[in-house]
Amino acid sequence: MTEFQLLKNAQPTAENVREAIKADPGFGNHFTDHMAHVRYTREQGWHAHSVRPYGKIVLDPAAAVFHYAQEIFEGLKAYRHADGSVWTFRPQKNAARINISAARLALPEISEEDFVGSLRALVEQDVEWVPTPASAADEVSLYLRPFMIASETFLGVRASHEVDYYVIASPAGAYFPGGVEPVSIWLSQNYKRASHGGTGFAKAGGNYAASLAAGEQAAAKGCAQVLFTDAAEDKYIEELGGMNLMLVTREGKLLTPELGDSILDGVTRRSLLELAPQLGLEPEERRIPIEEWREGAASGEITEAFACGTAAVITPIGRLVSEDFTIDHGDQPGEYSMKLRTTLLDIQYGRTADINNWMVRLA
Repeated sequence: MTEFQLLKNAQPTAENVREAIKADPGFGNHFTDHMAHVRYTREQGWHAHSVRPYGKIVLDPAAAVFHYAQEIFEGLKAYRHADGSVWTFRPQKNAARINISAARLALPEISEEDFVGSLRALVEQDVEWVPTPASAADEVSLYLRPFMIASETFLGVRASHEVDYYVIASPAGAYFPGGVEPVSIWLSQNYKRASHGGTGFAKAGGNYAASLAAGEQAAAKGCAQVLFTDAAEDKYIEELGGMNLMLVTREGKLLTPELGDSILDGVTRRSLLELAPQLGLEPEERRIPIEEWREGAASGEITEAFACGTAAVITPIGRLVSEDFTIDHGDQPGEYSMKLRTTLLDIQYGRTADINNWMVRLA
């Protein structure tokens, strides 16, 4: 196993400040004392593995990432269990996905050993930053953000020969601090997030940048998120700006759009599909026309809708709003939405047996 050299932060956050942050962290507002780093060059490959003080990254104004958007990232969480140990959820899936993204963005692939090792090295050093849940309803965690950037200094459209990989960590509060409530989402009809042959399946910053204008439009309509349809026919459901989408039918099917090459293979999405049979649901991945959802909700055939992802786990959808119509699922979370959510959270926080061996200990 590759060793990460430790360069300790000489001015760590004071304990009382750290504890105050953990008591009310929000999401993505505060960061731990250190970050993991690995350097890549064409000559040396991946090298210089370290955990160093969290701080500014110095890049030349001509660094490739600024001009050609060669950048990818991942997102996962560290959970403190009742015995004080700290675990993460299926990091091998994130390691595989960052390499799928890397291949599409012409970045170097990083080994699973280095990926998981970077998470462990950082969490071991900043373990005191991992919040402890006060109860089963307290969904606090340490959010982990690995990312890779093209850092070579040059102007020219080609893959960078120098790349830097980092992991930063941020204590995170519950996504729904007042309890899980259905949200309204906006159907984008004039923006597209991705198309066939593009980068939709990669977790690249450019995909999220492409969704921001539609997200602003959604916010102006009083919606929390935006849903995109396919670019070719403008009729099939794809995904939200930052989450996958699932529907539950009266007959007990768990429907979700098939991946293709324009939808991100979410780790939460994949895990829910694997858990579904244990809760009496039949998972089905296929193309889903927006009209099928509209007609199914009206007839009672489609009974629930929810979004899923690392940050919120499951977000029930109460309404889908468009310029022409509204799909209404009510103001209460669906039965299966909550069962799936609770089942997954119980695994992540160590409250139930991990029969699938999904959890990996970090500290």
